[in-house]
Order: sequence, then C-alpha cells, then structure tokens
Amino acid sequence: MKRSVLFGLFVTASLLASPSFAAEKDLCAVNLQTIENAQAQIPAEMADQVADSVKQAQADHAKGTKEGTDACIAETNDTIKMIKDANKGGK
Repeated sequence: MKRSVLFGLFVTASLLASPSFAAEKDLCAVNLQTIENAQAQIPAEMADQVADSVKQAQADHAKGTKEGTDACIAETNDTIKMIKDANKGGK
C-alpha cells in the first residue's frame, strides 16, 4: 500500500512539474505574443519605445542561450508592465 501511494505521488509530481519546465522556455515567446496582442492598447507616445523593446527582446531570444532567453523575458516583462501602467494612468 505504501509503495503504491508513494508511486502515485511521484507520478503526479512528475506530471505537474513537466509543463512548468516547458513553459519557462516559452515564456519569452508568450510575452512577445502578449505585447503583440496589446498593440491596440499601446499609447501613441509609447509605440516607438515598445517597438524598440520588442526588437531587443527578439534579438536576445534569437541567441538561443539561457542568458538570451532570460534577457528576453526580463525585457518583455518590463514592457508588459509599462503598457499596463500606461493604461492605468501611470500609477
């Protein structure tokens, strides 16, 4: 009985952990898509800044390294936060 419970817990933990590792790799792409989807909400005065940020994030992502992916995620997170703050009135 103990073995089956432990085995069940191990299998469940493995299944739950797997998507999180895959999602981390794609977070840059997901963030870039989020920014793309928010194009209509970006104030005109921020459009150039957002475009530059997206270009930088894409360049970082294209490196294919962990550092590049981390830089892409950081850049896109900052851009998404900036867009949300602008839509809240800068608060």
